[in-house]
Amino acid sequence: MRYAPVIAFWALGILWGSNFFYMKLASAVLSPLQIVIFRVFFGFLAVAVYAGAKGYLKRAHLKYTLHFTMMAILATVFYFGWFAAGVALLPSGIAGALSGASPLFAFLIAAIFLPDEKITLRKALGILAGFAGVILIADPFAADIGEGNIIGALYIMIGSVSLGASFVYARKYVAGIQIPSAALTTYQLAASLVILALITDFSGMGAIFDDKPVAALLIVGLGLMGTGVAYITYYYLVSSSGAVTAASATYVPPVVALFIGTVIAGEDIGLADFLATGLIFTGVLLLREKPKPKVT
Repeated sequence: MRYAPVIAFWALGILWGSNFFYMKLASAVLSPLQIVIFRVFFGFLAVAVYAGAKGYLKRAHLKYTLHFTMMAILATVFYFGWFAAGVALLPSGIAGALSGASPLFAFLIAAIFLPDEKITLRKALGILAGFAGVILIADPFAADIGEGNIIGALYIMIGSVSLGASFVYARKYVAGIQIPSAALTTYQLAASLVILALITDFSGMGAIFDDKPVAALLIVGLGLMGTGVAYITYYYLVSSSGAVTAASATYVPPVVALFIGTVIAGEDIGLADFLATGLIFTGVLLLREKPKPKVT
Protein backbone atom coordinates (compact mmCIF):
# COMPACT_ATOMS: atom_id res chain seq x y z
CA MET A 1 0.00 0.00 0.00
CA ARG A 2 2.92 2.31 -0.74
CA TYR A 3 0.80 4.63 -2.86
CA ALA A 4 -2.31 4.48 -0.66
CA PRO A 5 -1.90 8.04 0.76
CA VAL A 6 -1.51 9.46 -2.76
CA ILE A 7 -4.59 7.59 -3.95
CA ALA A 8 -6.51 8.75 -0.86
CA PHE A 9 -5.46 12.36 -1.47
CA TRP A 10 -6.83 12.46 -5.01
CA ALA A 11 -9.86 10.37 -4.13
CA LEU A 12 -10.78 12.85 -1.41
CA GLY A 13 -10.46 15.79 -3.78
CA ILE A 14 -12.65 14.04 -6.35
CA LEU A 15 -15.27 13.07 -3.76
CA TRP A 16 -15.54 16.62 -2.45
CA GLY A 17 -15.48 18.18 -5.91
CA SER A 18 -18.24 15.91 -7.21
CA ASN A 19 -20.64 16.96 -4.45
CA PHE A 20 -21.55 20.18 -6.22
CA PHE A 21 -22.81 18.27 -9.25
CA TYR A 22 -24.93 15.97 -7.06
CA MET A 23 -26.41 18.92 -5.18
CA LYS A 24 -27.22 20.67 -8.46
CA LEU A 25 -29.10 17.64 -9.79
CA ALA A 26 -31.07 17.23 -6.55
CA SER A 27 -31.91 20.95 -6.37
CA ALA A 28 -34.35 20.52 -9.25
CA VAL A 29 -36.60 18.51 -6.91
CA LEU A 30 -35.56 19.17 -3.31
CA SER A 31 -35.13 22.29 -1.19
CA PRO A 32 -31.63 23.05 0.18
CA LEU A 33 -32.47 21.71 3.65
CA GLN A 34 -33.99 18.55 2.17
CA ILE A 35 -30.76 17.96 0.25
CA VAL A 36 -28.75 18.50 3.42
CA ILE A 37 -30.78 16.09 5.53
CA PHE A 38 -30.31 13.36 2.90
CA ARG A 39 -26.60 14.14 2.83
CA VAL A 40 -26.15 14.20 6.59
CA PHE A 41 -28.23 11.08 7.27
CA PHE A 42 -26.35 8.82 4.87
CA GLY A 43 -23.01 10.42 5.69
CA PHE A 44 -23.73 9.82 9.38
CA LEU A 45 -24.42 6.13 8.71
CA ALA A 46 -21.00 5.65 7.10
CA VAL A 47 -19.05 7.55 9.75
CA ALA A 48 -20.96 6.03 12.68
CA VAL A 49 -20.30 2.49 11.43
CA TYR A 50 -16.60 3.31 11.02
CA ALA A 51 -16.27 4.99 14.44
CA GLY A 52 -18.25 2.21 16.12
CA ALA A 53 -16.12 -0.52 14.53
CA LYS A 54 -12.99 1.27 15.76
CA GLY A 55 -14.40 1.50 19.28
CA TYR A 56 -14.21 5.30 19.31
CA LEU A 57 -17.74 6.01 20.57
CA LYS A 58 -18.01 6.41 24.37
CA ARG A 59 -20.88 7.42 26.62
CA ALA A 60 -18.49 9.66 28.58
CA HIS A 61 -18.21 11.90 25.50
CA LEU A 62 -21.79 13.12 25.98
CA LYS A 63 -20.60 15.75 28.46
CA TYR A 64 -19.33 17.69 25.45
CA THR A 65 -22.75 17.78 23.78
CA LEU A 66 -22.82 21.59 23.75
CA HIS A 67 -19.63 21.70 21.67
CA PHE A 68 -20.91 18.99 19.32
CA THR A 69 -24.09 21.01 18.84
CA MET A 70 -22.23 24.25 18.09
CA MET A 71 -20.05 22.44 15.55
CA ALA A 72 -23.19 20.88 14.06
CA ILE A 73 -24.74 24.32 13.57
CA LEU A 74 -21.65 26.02 12.15
CA ALA A 75 -19.88 23.23 10.24
CA THR A 76 -22.85 21.19 9.04
CA VAL A 77 -26.32 22.78 9.11
CA PHE A 78 -25.28 26.32 8.10
CA TYR A 79 -22.29 25.28 5.98
CA PHE A 80 -24.04 22.53 4.00
CA GLY A 81 -27.33 24.45 3.92
CA TRP A 82 -25.96 27.69 2.47
CA PHE A 83 -23.83 25.78 -0.03
CA ALA A 84 -26.88 23.80 -1.20
CA ALA A 85 -28.83 27.06 -1.55
CA GLY A 86 -25.99 28.58 -3.57
CA VAL A 87 -25.65 25.58 -5.86
CA ALA A 88 -29.39 25.78 -6.62
CA LEU A 89 -28.85 29.24 -8.15
CA LEU A 90 -25.41 28.81 -9.74
CA PRO A 91 -23.80 26.42 -12.20
CA SER A 92 -22.26 23.62 -10.13
CA GLY A 93 -18.77 24.34 -11.45
CA ILE A 94 -18.96 28.01 -10.46
CA ALA A 95 -20.25 27.10 -6.99
CA GLY A 96 -17.40 24.62 -6.58
CA ALA A 97 -14.83 27.22 -7.63
CA LEU A 98 -16.24 29.75 -5.17
CA SER A 99 -16.00 27.17 -2.38
CA GLY A 100 -12.24 27.34 -2.75
CA ALA A 101 -12.37 30.71 -1.00
CA SER A 102 -13.42 29.11 2.31
CA PRO A 103 -9.87 29.25 3.78
CA LEU A 104 -9.84 33.01 3.20
CA PHE A 105 -12.81 33.47 5.49
CA ALA A 106 -11.39 31.01 8.00
CA PHE A 107 -8.21 33.09 8.23
CA LEU A 108 -10.04 36.43 8.48
CA ILE A 109 -12.26 35.19 11.30
CA ALA A 110 -9.28 33.64 13.05
CA ALA A 111 -7.34 36.92 12.74
CA ILE A 112 -10.23 38.74 14.41
CA PHE A 113 -10.88 36.34 17.27
CA LEU A 114 -7.56 34.54 17.84
CA PRO A 115 -4.69 36.71 19.08
CA ASP A 116 -1.98 34.38 17.69
CA GLU A 117 -3.18 34.87 14.10
CA LYS A 118 -1.50 37.93 12.57
CA ILE A 119 -2.14 39.57 9.18
CA THR A 120 1.25 39.91 7.51
CA LEU A 121 1.93 41.55 4.15
CA ARG A 122 2.08 38.12 2.52
CA LYS A 123 -1.27 37.13 3.96
CA ALA A 124 -2.83 40.47 3.07
CA LEU A 125 -1.79 39.91 -0.55
CA GLY A 126 -3.31 36.43 -0.34
CA ILE A 127 -6.63 37.84 0.86
CA LEU A 128 -6.66 40.44 -1.93
CA ALA A 129 -5.85 37.82 -4.59
CA GLY A 130 -8.47 35.42 -3.27
CA PHE A 131 -11.26 37.96 -3.14
CA ALA A 132 -10.30 39.29 -6.56
CA GLY A 133 -10.98 35.75 -7.81
CA VAL A 134 -14.33 35.69 -6.01
CA ILE A 135 -15.37 39.00 -7.59
CA LEU A 136 -14.20 37.85 -11.02
CA ILE A 137 -16.35 34.71 -10.81
CA ALA A 138 -19.42 36.47 -9.39
CA ASP A 139 -18.91 39.36 -11.88
CA PRO A 140 -21.50 41.64 -10.25
CA PHE A 141 -20.82 44.41 -12.76
CA ALA A 142 -21.70 42.42 -15.89
CA ALA A 143 -24.50 43.92 -17.97
CA ASP A 144 -26.35 40.62 -18.23
CA ILE A 145 -25.77 39.45 -14.65
CA GLY A 146 -28.78 37.72 -13.17
CA GLU A 147 -29.95 38.35 -9.63
CA GLY A 148 -29.64 34.62 -8.95
CA ASN A 149 -25.92 34.72 -9.74
CA ILE A 150 -25.21 37.39 -7.14
CA ILE A 151 -27.45 35.83 -4.51
CA GLY A 152 -26.05 32.36 -5.21
CA ALA A 153 -22.49 33.62 -4.82
CA LEU A 154 -23.53 35.37 -1.60
CA TYR A 155 -24.96 32.10 -0.26
CA ILE A 156 -21.67 30.31 -0.96
CA MET A 157 -19.80 33.09 0.83
CA ILE A 158 -22.11 32.89 3.86
CA GLY A 159 -21.51 29.14 3.98
CA SER A 160 -17.77 29.78 3.83
CA VAL A 161 -18.02 32.26 6.71
CA SER A 162 -19.88 29.67 8.77
CA LEU A 163 -17.22 27.08 8.03
CA GLY A 164 -14.51 29.58 8.96
CA ALA A 165 -16.29 30.33 12.24
CA SER A 166 -16.39 26.60 12.98
CA PHE A 167 -12.59 26.41 12.64
CA VAL A 168 -12.18 29.19 15.20
CA TYR A 169 -14.69 27.57 17.56
CA ALA A 170 -12.97 24.21 17.19
CA ARG A 171 -9.56 25.70 17.98
CA LYS A 172 -10.85 27.46 21.09
CA TYR A 173 -13.16 24.82 22.52
CA VAL A 174 -12.77 21.46 20.79
CA ALA A 175 -9.07 21.06 19.99
CA GLY A 176 -8.21 20.20 23.60
CA ILE A 177 -10.83 17.47 23.89
CA GLN A 178 -9.17 14.07 23.68
CA ILE A 179 -11.72 12.43 21.38
CA PRO A 180 -10.87 10.74 18.04
CA SER A 181 -11.88 12.80 15.00
CA ALA A 182 -14.20 10.07 13.73
CA ALA A 183 -16.10 10.15 17.03
CA LEU A 184 -16.31 13.95 16.98
CA THR A 185 -17.72 13.86 13.46
CA THR A 186 -20.23 11.15 14.40
CA TYR A 187 -21.54 13.25 17.28
CA GLN A 188 -21.54 16.39 15.12
CA LEU A 189 -23.58 14.71 12.37
CA ALA A 190 -25.94 13.17 14.93
CA ALA A 191 -26.61 16.60 16.45
CA SER A 192 -27.06 17.98 12.93
CA LEU A 193 -29.73 15.38 12.19
CA VAL A 194 -31.70 16.40 15.27
CA ILE A 195 -31.53 20.08 14.29
CA LEU A 196 -32.40 19.38 10.66
CA ALA A 197 -35.35 17.19 11.68
CA LEU A 198 -36.77 20.18 13.58
CA ILE A 199 -36.34 22.80 10.84
CA THR A 200 -36.78 20.87 7.56
CA ASP A 201 -40.06 20.77 5.66
CA PHE A 202 -40.33 17.13 4.59
CA SER A 203 -43.24 17.63 2.21
CA GLY A 204 -42.54 16.49 -1.33
CA MET A 205 -39.23 14.78 -0.50
CA GLY A 206 -40.43 11.49 -1.92
CA ALA A 207 -40.46 13.03 -5.41
CA ILE A 208 -36.70 12.51 -5.62
CA PHE A 209 -37.30 8.77 -6.04
CA ASP A 210 -39.22 9.41 -9.27
CA ASP A 211 -35.80 9.87 -10.86
CA LYS A 212 -33.86 6.80 -9.71
CA PRO A 213 -30.41 7.85 -11.05
CA VAL A 214 -30.59 11.25 -9.32
CA ALA A 215 -31.80 9.62 -6.10
CA ALA A 216 -28.89 7.16 -6.26
CA LEU A 217 -26.37 9.97 -6.82
CA LEU A 218 -27.86 11.91 -3.90
CA ILE A 219 -27.78 8.98 -1.48
CA VAL A 220 -24.64 7.16 -2.61
CA GLY A 221 -22.66 9.98 -4.21
CA LEU A 222 -23.40 12.92 -1.92
CA GLY A 223 -24.31 11.10 1.29
CA LEU A 224 -22.41 7.83 1.67
CA MET A 225 -19.38 8.66 -0.51
CA GLY A 226 -19.13 12.45 -0.70
CA THR A 227 -19.77 12.95 3.02
CA GLY A 228 -19.27 9.69 4.95
CA VAL A 229 -16.43 8.06 3.02
CA ALA A 230 -14.86 11.50 2.42
CA TYR A 231 -14.65 12.10 6.17
CA ILE A 232 -13.12 8.64 6.71
CA THR A 233 -10.61 9.24 3.91
CA TYR A 234 -9.70 12.56 5.47
CA TYR A 235 -8.99 10.87 8.83
CA TYR A 236 -6.77 8.36 7.05
CA LEU A 237 -4.82 11.15 5.33
CA VAL A 238 -4.33 13.02 8.60
CA SER A 239 -2.95 9.90 10.29
CA SER A 240 -0.81 8.75 7.35
CA SER A 241 0.44 12.03 5.88
CA GLY A 242 -0.27 14.76 8.42
CA ALA A 243 -2.83 17.53 8.77
CA VAL A 244 -1.12 19.87 6.27
CA THR A 245 -1.23 17.31 3.46
CA ALA A 246 -4.83 16.40 4.27
CA ALA A 247 -5.83 20.08 4.26
CA SER A 248 -4.12 20.52 0.89
CA ALA A 249 -6.76 18.22 -0.61
CA THR A 250 -9.10 21.22 -0.48
CA TYR A 251 -7.28 22.62 -3.53
CA VAL A 252 -8.60 19.79 -5.70
CA PRO A 253 -12.43 20.11 -5.39
CA PRO A 254 -12.80 23.47 -7.20
CA VAL A 255 -10.91 22.08 -10.21
CA VAL A 256 -12.96 18.87 -10.14
CA ALA A 257 -16.20 20.87 -9.87
CA LEU A 258 -15.20 23.07 -12.82
CA PHE A 259 -14.26 20.01 -14.89
CA ILE A 260 -17.55 18.23 -14.15
CA GLY A 261 -19.54 21.39 -14.76
CA THR A 262 -17.87 22.01 -18.10
CA VAL A 263 -17.41 18.49 -19.50
CA ILE A 264 -20.25 16.46 -17.97
CA ALA A 265 -22.96 19.00 -17.15
CA GLY A 266 -22.22 21.23 -20.17
CA GLU A 267 -22.42 24.41 -18.11
CA ASP A 268 -21.40 27.75 -19.59
CA ILE A 269 -18.06 28.22 -17.84
CA GLY A 270 -15.55 30.54 -19.49
CA LEU A 271 -11.84 31.23 -19.34
CA ALA A 272 -12.40 34.04 -16.83
CA ASP A 273 -13.84 31.53 -14.37
CA PHE A 274 -10.72 29.36 -14.59
CA LEU A 275 -8.52 32.44 -14.15
CA ALA A 276 -10.58 33.43 -11.12
CA THR A 277 -10.11 29.97 -9.64
CA GLY A 278 -6.36 30.41 -10.11
CA LEU A 279 -6.51 33.69 -8.18
CA ILE A 280 -8.38 31.99 -5.35
CA PHE A 281 -5.77 29.21 -5.26
CA THR A 282 -3.00 31.79 -5.19
CA GLY A 283 -4.65 33.61 -2.31
CA VAL A 284 -5.06 30.44 -0.27
CA LEU A 285 -1.45 29.41 -0.91
CA LEU A 286 -0.20 32.80 0.28
CA LEU A 287 -2.16 32.36 3.50
CA ARG A 288 -0.28 29.19 4.33
CA GLU A 289 2.63 29.55 6.71
CA LYS A 290 6.09 29.07 5.24
CA PRO A 291 7.76 26.03 6.78
CA LYS A 292 10.25 27.02 9.44
CA PRO A 293 13.86 25.98 8.80
CA LYS A 294 15.05 23.08 10.88
CA VAL A 295 17.64 23.82 13.52
CA THR A 296 20.64 21.54 13.18
